[in-house]
Amino acid sequence: MLVEAYRDLKYLLNRGYRKGSAIEFVANHYRLRKTERHILVRCVFSDSWIDEVEKKLLGPGDLKGKTLAVDGFNVLITLESILDGKAFLCEDGLVRDLKYLGKYRVNERTPELLTNIAEALKGLGLGKVYFFYGKNVPKSGIIKEMTESAIIKFDVPGEVKLVKSPDFELKKFEIVATADIGIIAKTRGVFDLAAYVGRIHGKSPLPFEEVLRRWGSRVNGELNI
Repeated sequence: MLVEAYRDLKYLLNRGYRKGSAIEFVANHYRLRKTERHILVRCVFSDSWIDEVEKKLLGPGDLKGKTLAVDGFNVLITLESILDGKAFLCEDGLVRDLKYLGKYRVNERTPELLTNIAEALKGLGLGKVYFFYGKNVPKSGIIKEMTESAIIKFDVPGEVKLVKSPDFELKKFEIVATADIGIIAKTRGVFDLAAYVGRIHGKSPLPFEEVLRRWGSRVNGELNI
């Protein structure tokens, strides 16, 4: 069922249909569950978008001496999902989460995640790193302090900022660390920081094609990864 829905959605996107309308049509036609809809929304893109992102994707070796703007909560959510086996490699080459977190929630693992991120950033030789967090998100001030402590510990040159709209701020930079398509569309380069940190710790999310293949082994609506 999901495979057929994917093929129809892919066709519509390549024909220029808006993603929201195409998802609604396909999901209703196949009576997809919430999780199935979520997978398609997060993972499936038109070929033109895939080509656009491919030209922007940067590797670790492309970042030495550069400035990187980090979509803080997006990276935290994605990294936590990678480590939990609840993320996947999407068609456009970026890793996205399968967890319905919405806004990030501070938990006992947060300091460790930020430590892992800061340690990875140290090895990239960046000129400067800017972290942006939404100031209206609960406990964002605590996250800011944790992030500052982590980058100081590993001597990462950077700043941590609480702002009204991280998206607005991130779009001002040439290179960003995010999986948000709205931000990526406005920047010249994107680095999948969460995926990079995950690989360092031995975690590589499944490609979307494998997610489709394994969907038949789901249990109670959850993907059996």
